[in-house]
Formats: sequence, C-alpha cells, structure tokens
Amino acid sequence: MSLTSRELVHRALAFEPVPRVPCSIDFTVEAREKYLASPGGTAMAARIDNDVVPSRILRMEYGVHDATGHYTDEFGVTWDRTCDSDIGLAAPIVTPDNLDAYRFPAIDAPRRFDALAMNLKARPDKFHLMTFDFSVYERAWSLRGMENLLMDFVENPDFVETLLDRIVDFNIAVMRAGLDACPDVDGVFFGDDFGSQTGLIMGGPTWRQFLKPRLARMYGQAVAAGKKVFIHSCGKVQELFDDLVEIGVNCFNPFQPEVIDTHATHARYHGRLAFWGGISTQRTLPYGSVAETEAEVDGLLAMGRKGGYIIAPAHAMPGDVRPENVTAMLNRILNQ
Repeated sequence: MSLTSRELVHRALAFEPVPRVPCSIDFTVEAREKYLASPGGTAMAARIDNDVVPSRILRMEYGVHDATGHYTDEFGVTWDRTCDSDIGLAAPIVTPDNLDAYRFPAIDAPRRFDALAMNLKARPDKFHLMTFDFSVYERAWSLRGMENLLMDFVENPDFVETLLDRIVDFNIAVMRAGLDACPDVDGVFFGDDFGSQTGLIMGGPTWRQFLKPRLARMYGQAVAAGKKVFIHSCGKVQELFDDLVEIGVNCFNPFQPEVIDTHATHARYHGRLAFWGGISTQRTLPYGSVAETEAEVDGLLAMGRKGGYIIAPAHAMPGDVRPENVTAMLNRILNQ
C-alpha cells in the first residue's frame, strides 16, 4: 500500500527509511517563465506534484508590483522591485522614536487563512505548512532597515529587544488564530535568513542573545500545539544547528551545498534534525552539465531514502538555471 504525501513526509521527519524521497520543487517567476518556454518544459512542469504544500498567511506577494515597480506589504513596508522582480529592496519605516506609535496588521485580517484552508480542503493527502515569510529577524530589518538594525544590536539594544518582542507577540497571535482556523495543518514554517555565504550576518553571540530566546518562545507555541517546526535560513549557518534542535526545530531549509556539506551534515544530525533542499542552485543547475545534475540528484536521493530529508533545489530556482538541467533533475526525482 502506497503512502500519501503526508504520511511520507511524516515518516521522513521521523528519520525512518522511505520508499521514495519526498520532494518540493519551486521556481522564481523568471525561472518558471523560462522553463515553460523551453522544449518539453510545459509538459514536464505539469508532472510536478510536490509532497509539501506551504501556504502563506502574511501578505507578501513575490513578483507583484505596481506600474512604478513598487509593492507595499501589509506591514506598510514598500519594496522597490525595479532592481529585483521577486523581492526587491525595503524602505524602512520604524525608528526608536515611532515604535510605540507603529501598529501591526490586524490578526484577523480578511482572508488571512483562506489559502491555507483552501489547500487543506483541496489536497488532504499532502503535508501542509502554515508559512510565516519574514518571521522575526527578517521582519525586524524590513521594518527598521538592515544596516540600522545591525547597528542597533550594539548601540540601541533595548529598542531591538522591544521590536523583536512585539514581532514575536504578533506572530504567536497569528499562529494561534491560524491553528484554531486550520487545526489539521501539519507544521509551521518560519522564514529568517540569518546567514551570508561566509557565516552569520549578526554573529553567533548576538544571535544567541537577541534572537534565540525569542525564537524559542515562538517555536515553542507550535511544538505545544503538536506541530512540526520548519525554518528557512539561507547562508552558512550550520553553527546554529545544535541551537535550533534545542529550541524545537524539526526541519531546516534550504540546505545549501555551496556552504554546507550536505551528506556529512545529514549523517551527523540524523535522528535530530531533518533537512529540505540540497540541489545546488548556485553551481549545478545554472552551470553544470546534465550528467553532473543527474549525479548530484542521484546522490541526494540515495541519502534521502534513509529518512530525514526532503529533496528540492536549495532555493526557489532562479532565472539562470539551465532548462535541460531542470528536466534532468525532475526526471530523476519524479521517476524514483
């Protein structure tokens, strides 16, 4: 008897052997358009049937902009997407002087959980995630500005602590409302890029002082509700893996092979921390050959059959990926 996607992912998260490795394939807007226009791309893309279904509950629509190239999210932050069509550059709006006056969005904003509820109803066989993009650190720098926030960690720590506490309070309130509205969700996914290609942006001591206790409080709410905790953090952040396990994280994404030894790390943390990602979007998919792509995917599939792994590109595929490599990757994953 075959497993549903939901059963398969839960088995993988329990670090049990799986009959096939669960998958999640995602494109950026540019990459999807390019792939669909390539020979056979439309037919191959139609075969993608991801095991994991994330549903955003905060309004952050990637690739959307007005006639001037700008987009304003529900927190009041305007993103300049003339330089980057997917995310863009944020114009900060919060300062130490106006923090008390700043108002977070309504917890019960109309249609906040509609996509999550619709996806749960339409695909009950899938593993469903309630997704917080820009959860704590990212929300703080989008509101304050990254350079400003990094300086505030040193020069204005009381302000940073207050800002982070209010973000966490908001997220917890939204999470509770979402779990009340959609109790069948399997996990909660928190997006927070802590790293660069060379290490933590703010450094380990600062992360542990300001972010770890607040993340523990937020993740703990999901754990207490019996949900799996997923986090996304780009960059070289493996120095945090033991901390993340300690505060309740079950699965780490995106598992970038350019900065993390995927096979050694999977072996080291098997039984404690699962991983999602692993296929190189900086080297193999844009610059490798078809044979190199197949070899990389085959190695990850062999690793993933031991459990503790969801195979996927390390990030939503960017516009420079080679369509023939995407096809090679999909052939290997879809024909396990």
